[in-house]
Amino acid sequence: MAHSCCVLMGVSWWSQFKFILQCVVVLLQTEYTHACGTSGTGDLLLCRSCGHEIAPESDASFVYSRLALSQRNNTVFGKKRVPVQLFENPQGYQFEVLTLKKADVRKHWPAEKHFTWFPGHSWTIATCPRCRAHLGWAFQPSDWPSTVTSQQFEDSQQTFVALIIHRLLREHVASSLLVTPRSFKS
Repeated sequence: MAHSCCVLMGVSWWSQFKFILQCVVVLLQTEYTHACGTSGTGDLLLCRSCGHEIAPESDASFVYSRLALSQRNNTVFGKKRVPVQLFENPQGYQFEVLTLKKADVRKHWPAEKHFTWFPGHSWTIATCPRCRAHLGWAFQPSDWPSTVTSQQFEDSQQTFVALIIHRLLREHVASSLLVTPRSFKS
């Protein structure tokens, strides 16, 4: 009965078995890597839209703002809890953000001094360098020129990025997602 059902769907039971076995192997390898602590720099944050690697766990760096509506600890990186702050822009949109020392994002200068969430800092939009999805904002000291080079930004101890939590995906979570091929659906 199962054999005839598979044939009717156009996929042999052997193809289905091989696919499921490959998925199990990937999941076991991922679990082994994380259990043994062999993942290098820890978990990575990925762009939720395209999967581009944005930042490693080690780049998380909390920058406090008195303008945050609220603050909570979140397990953004598996077991490591990091502070996440809630902000509201002038249009009333709210964003939960995680601050990082650096991230692989495209910065859209010039920086804006008005409506900043971090007093003493100017902001610019930060997008995914691959798919251009809006991921958050890059912050630099307000007394800097409104346009700086990427190298100046990266080299400074006074700069940081604030990334929107729901626009990111943990590498560990992404690697455990399975998509069922259309041919397997009845």
